[in-house]
Amino acid sequence: MKPLLVILIIALCSITLAFPQNTKDSDDGKIRVIVIGAHPDDCDLKSGGTAALFAEMGHAVKFVAVTNGDAGHQTEGGGALARRRRAEAQESRRRLGIDEYVTLDNHDAELVPSLEVRHQIIRLIRNWNADIVLSPRPNDYHPDHRYTGELVQDAAYLVIVPNVTPDTPPLKKNPIFLYLSDGFQRPNPFRPDIAVAIDKTFDKKMNGLDAHVSQFYEWLPWTSGGLAEVPKGTAERKEWLKAKWGGRSSISPEVRKSLEKWYGAQKAKDIKYAEAFEICEYGKQPSDEEIRRLFPMLK
Repeated sequence: MKPLLVILIIALCSITLAFPQNTKDSDDGKIRVIVIGAHPDDCDLKSGGTAALFAEMGHAVKFVAVTNGDAGHQTEGGGALARRRRAEAQESRRRLGIDEYVTLDNHDAELVPSLEVRHQIIRLIRNWNADIVLSPRPNDYHPDHRYTGELVQDAAYLVIVPNVTPDTPPLKKNPIFLYLSDGFQRPNPFRPDIAVAIDKTFDKKMNGLDAHVSQFYEWLPWTSGGLAEVPKGTAERKEWLKAKWGGRSSISPEVRKSLEKWYGAQKAKDIKYAEAFEICEYGKQPSDEEIRRLFPMLK
């Protein structure tokens, strides 16, 4: 074999090893959605109904918890709690019908926007070949929520840059990055650019939250001083959960206005539950036509 040909083959093999091919089929007609939250249960709470709708329509949905949740309990902690919360996340995944629920092994309440975690986020978005990326806004009461939002923002451009995180092939297109809803007003309030009716999947969302026993029946009631209010029976707990947390999917005047835009005034007035999302200034800036294509339930 001629020396020049040998050199060429070696060079081509080096390129292949440095940029392995993405195994996701981008031509299968599926919209690929990745929701990135700080803890195992964040994605479910803010987008569980919409995720279930995507899944029912045959699209690909992945939830990610950037921390393992090992600090989120009043009497448990460490590795045992992390394992419990990972198992709860997998049960929620099954109930919602989504494809994957990944829990990264970063410590709860210790997340910082480091280069190491940024690389983790970039790899996840690239490997999922995401069309839509959802995350918290970087202003929130919990530092893990804030830094998750910051990490995803930092990844929003870099997912298409080949020389950044070069062990994972860059995306050929920049996804649409969206913020999950919140009630914080400073430095600016949440803007419901997109609102999705989830009446059809509301019960499925509540069943997903019900899977996170350590959170919705133990930790969160304890932090609010209402642990004694939690019922003991399974059916009673689910009704309590719906009354306590179902209101998070109720509709504000701003969200109602967004629903009217996407569903029309007549249909919007009958919608009881919705989830809303804000378009991030980073990433692809979608037209209304593109939003309707990527959120086919709006059609």
